[in-house]
Amino acid sequence: MKNVIAIFDVGKTNKKLLLFDEQYKVVFERQARFTEIEDEDGFPCENVEALRSSVYDSLQEVIHDTAYNIKAINFSGYGASFVFVDDKGEPVAPLYNYLKPYDDKLLKQFYDTYGGQKKFTQLTASPVLGNLNSGMQLYRLKYEKPELFRQIKCALHLPQYLACLISGKMYSDLTSIGCHTNLWNFEKKDYHEWVAKEEVLEKMAPVVASNKTVITSFAGKKIKTGPGLHDSSAALIPYLLNFKDPFVLISTGTWCISLNPFNHSTLTEEELQNDCLCYLQFNGNPVKAARLFAGYEHDEQTKRIADHFNMDKAFYRNIFFNDELTSLLQKNSTGDTVSLQQTAFATRDLSAFTSEEEAYHQLMIDIVAQQVFSTKFVLENKKTKRVFVDGGFSKNEIYMNLLAAAFPEMEVYATSMAQASALGAALAIHDAWNKKPIPSEVIGLQYYSSVHSTSI
Repeated sequence: MKNVIAIFDVGKTNKKLLLFDEQYKVVFERQARFTEIEDEDGFPCENVEALRSSVYDSLQEVIHDTAYNIKAINFSGYGASFVFVDDKGEPVAPLYNYLKPYDDKLLKQFYDTYGGQKKFTQLTASPVLGNLNSGMQLYRLKYEKPELFRQIKCALHLPQYLACLISGKMYSDLTSIGCHTNLWNFEKKDYHEWVAKEEVLEKMAPVVASNKTVITSFAGKKIKTGPGLHDSSAALIPYLLNFKDPFVLISTGTWCISLNPFNHSTLTEEELQNDCLCYLQFNGNPVKAARLFAGYEHDEQTKRIADHFNMDKAFYRNIFFNDELTSLLQKNSTGDTVSLQQTAFATRDLSAFTSEEEAYHQLMIDIVAQQVFSTKFVLENKKTKRVFVDGGFSKNEIYMNLLAAAFPEMEVYATSMAQASALGAALAIHDAWNKKPIPSEVIGLQYYSSVHSTSI
């Protein structure tokens, strides 16, 4: 039997179970998607019951697979998402969608009470994002649904809820608390005062170290279980273990998040207005970050292209980088306004394009223009020499070539293993299950310049 660690990596779109061996190679992978349900207001939200059943069922399956000896389990999950549970760990409310609109009057009431937007956002390193500031979900329930608020025994961020399903323990984790939640005062390195004043602190589970494990009995087998990590913070761990010189990681998925763990400067008002924030690393150190909804935009616009040209929605997977076409389109795009709210492509007339290939290249030009605008906010002077890209766009050669051309003075790499969040969650509890040293090279890299790419 091969000794392995099981990692549940739960994204907004894709939910995965991966098994890593002691050399941190993926030896098993299963992926699932669930149809969203609706909350009490008819707004789409995560199907927590389906997710819970999937975790139990898939774990049962691999535990009984005689090819693997599961030594430990950990979790990575998307942020800004609370599961509100009673004293038995049962959900008492939907897992509210972080895209759900927030009442403007309630938002104003909050910031007026606690020092105004400018001061508050700088202290908490959290732009004003409504429900995307997960702490604001609790504030909303207190004032809009006080009876439900009273029923909540504990508010668990999604990774910690997943961990609780297996361990039965309710914990909080710094990487989840520190991701644009409005909960954490980065100056005092503690919860912001509002958390106690609004009776939210009593609903927060004890904070534990990201490498803490508890021994759990599941299906008759004792397994060490970690507390779970926020996915973007987990994605940094393999890079921090392998690279000591300053770098920026662009973690791509539904959100494309540029993370610079070497930039400790205070967030400026301009940065906050352009969706910059700070995360907390698993070791408690801050990470300056810039967010972009580019993966979502890519999915929406590729559907529009597919419909216009009567193509399958996955048509773009067969389109490869065309340097000549790119140069022509870029020449015609000169002077286009770059907005973080939406791509320039969203308002382009598709009838102006002769083919789906031409339209898709223009979409990627517009997305990368946004990406460069966003990423530059976290670059620190000329200290940063490398850019790493993981996740879905790391496999997109058009995206990678355009990004390399936009940063000619830097080394731009795609990671060949687009599982950084899951790998980071595994490495976070390495000492609890793996007696072998961490391999010196757990990340395969492909180098991109403005004219070519090279595997390393």
